[in-house]
Amino acid sequence: MKFFASCAKGLEYLLADELLALGAAKATATIAGANVEGELLDAQRAVLWSRLASRVLWPLAEFDCPDEAALYDGVAALPWADHLAPGDTLAVDAHVSGTAITHARYAAQRVKDAVVDTLRGQGLERPSVDVEHPDLRLNLSLRKGRATISVDLGGGSLHRRGWRLAQNEAPLKENLAAAVLLRGGWPRAYAQGGGLLDPMCGSGTLLIEGALMAADVAPGLLRLGELPPTRWRGFDSDGWRRLLDEAQAREQAGRSALKPVFHGSDLDPQAIAAARENAARAGVETAIALAVCDVAALPSPPQADGTVVCNPPYDERLAADAALYRQLGDALKRAVPGWRASLLCGSEELAFATGLRAGKRYQLFNGAIECTLIVCDPIAVPQREAAAPRALGEGAQMVANRLRKNLQKTKKWRAREGVECFRAYDADLPEYAAAIDVYQEADGARRLFLHVQEYAAPATIPEADVRRRRNELLAAAREVFQVPAEQVALKTRERGKGGSKYGRFEQRGEFVHVREHGALLRVNLFDYLDTGLFLDHRPLRGMLAAQAKGRRFLNLFCYTGVASVEAAVAGAAATTSVDLSGTYLQWCADNLALNGLGGARHRLVQADAVAWLEAERGQFDVVFCDPPTFSNSARADDFDIQREHVRLLRAAVARLAQGGVLYFSNNFRRFRLDEEAIAAFARCEEISRQTLDPDFERNPRIHRAWRLSPA
Repeated sequence: MKFFASCAKGLEYLLADELLALGAAKATATIAGANVEGELLDAQRAVLWSRLASRVLWPLAEFDCPDEAALYDGVAALPWADHLAPGDTLAVDAHVSGTAITHARYAAQRVKDAVVDTLRGQGLERPSVDVEHPDLRLNLSLRKGRATISVDLGGGSLHRRGWRLAQNEAPLKENLAAAVLLRGGWPRAYAQGGGLLDPMCGSGTLLIEGALMAADVAPGLLRLGELPPTRWRGFDSDGWRRLLDEAQAREQAGRSALKPVFHGSDLDPQAIAAARENAARAGVETAIALAVCDVAALPSPPQADGTVVCNPPYDERLAADAALYRQLGDALKRAVPGWRASLLCGSEELAFATGLRAGKRYQLFNGAIECTLIVCDPIAVPQREAAAPRALGEGAQMVANRLRKNLQKTKKWRAREGVECFRAYDADLPEYAAAIDVYQEADGARRLFLHVQEYAAPATIPEADVRRRRNELLAAAREVFQVPAEQVALKTRERGKGGSKYGRFEQRGEFVHVREHGALLRVNLFDYLDTGLFLDHRPLRGMLAAQAKGRRFLNLFCYTGVASVEAAVAGAAATTSVDLSGTYLQWCADNLALNGLGGARHRLVQADAVAWLEAERGQFDVVFCDPPTFSNSARADDFDIQREHVRLLRAAVARLAQGGVLYFSNNFRRFRLDEEAIAAFARCEEISRQTLDPDFERNPRIHRAWRLSPA
């Protein structure tokens, strides 16, 4: 059975790892959560033990939902007497996207109406609504015309641990605190005898969460006590009792062995008083030493090693003072230079202001606020490594300013759409003619890689100026993104005789896993001219994936098969990927396997696409055709897109099933579609503007695209 565990953005991969460690058969990170495979007891275990999840949702039904009538009917069709006992109370949470239903509260009301009307129609007692502590909390997810109705097994947000009473002005949620601790390696440090220090502890969230983690206390114990989290009739009460018995035994053993290695301080006496009260409610007050102290006077703890965790102030209601961050960094380098630190900062700029060199950095969300988590191990690096970087020159500073402006411009769009690989710069300044693409690693340390494509300079530009501008561009990019040189791939694109070819560059053999539209993908930034992922086709791949669900998908000139993989992840009934290159087909196979896909439903065909189409007799519902401008492979006839496109499209349209659609794209700038010839066999509409995201708005001719259907 599949269920969903939600979390704050940025915690997805940690959550998936945690759920696997808790016994789930499979857990795959997705935007703001993880898709999980396991039994009901696995989901109930996650409710009790997950430190990172916000909710655990057990699905009851999924159905097409084009409008509110379909929503009502789909919910009313469920046997609610099997889920809700007479006299039980009900609450509904809703999350909607799309154009059919746009108001979440209205959608929740329609779900509630359908449940109530169904029970009353069966002569049963009408359930009343209790939004705070219902016996059954339902969750509606409505996305892309599909509705999922689930039971919220935890009965509400799991970040509430049950010990928080007093808090300072801006408390950190407990599950985000757990992520800060885990990224900082706190469980390992505690096992090795290390201490935990928070020099700006506020109401004590990080310290208390760290102490309960060290004591092996299940996060749900204090919140739930002996009560089950829901009175849903399908809940496994006997299994829950066994989980509780095990958790209580582990708690008793862990609390008795808890070592007093926790140290917190804050300049605000009221915050320290709140931290003491919270620690007492959590039962860890004897393990935590708390003091009123300015961070500038931070004393060294008695432990020789350990982890520093901190959530310094940063949002609009609290001072986000760069000088305070510098003071924090200086204090840590003086008091605990050999410790590791996990610091949740309000932005890249504030993280940089600490003066600490981060080995790893992560983007997390504290509510709606995007934050930067930096991990420094150790805090103080040897002097030769900590030397101040050379100041950027005037030209490099211009590039850096433009990069920061571009990042700020696309920030909300990237967060909203979950875009992790994007174009950050495209020859915005004519003297610095290059494209800079950002690839964020989808697993592990979530490292950033830069793919810099330098456009060949005119012959009139002296070589010395070319080198200087290249170095200034690279210096600016590394400064803005804070990446080491080994995570920057530099290539020069220049048109050869007859056009470019895919060429080999370095021989690193290093593949990085990235994510797009929920699919994991392998990219190689260093060894080839192209990386394995054409970023400009991102919106078009999204369209294809949405339309391919439950349908037969054909990908011609498939390259590394990204469109096929995303269609398969979206639920395509079958995919066929055609390419002449065995290297690219193997890459496609690897991408499919990375997502747990493969087998007879996902066919790979090594062939000349035009010849294969003209010989093929199968039918397809969605076809993607993105041919090269030309090809002169020894294994097939020469191909020229301008000369061959009518023949190609006629053969592709002939393979469409009734109601099928063909998407055709190419990046030949001088291409002219033969509209008169195409009209003889297909209806054709250009959709180029719809297939470009904001990061490519400076280069609207990077590709053109058309939608075709049989005439």
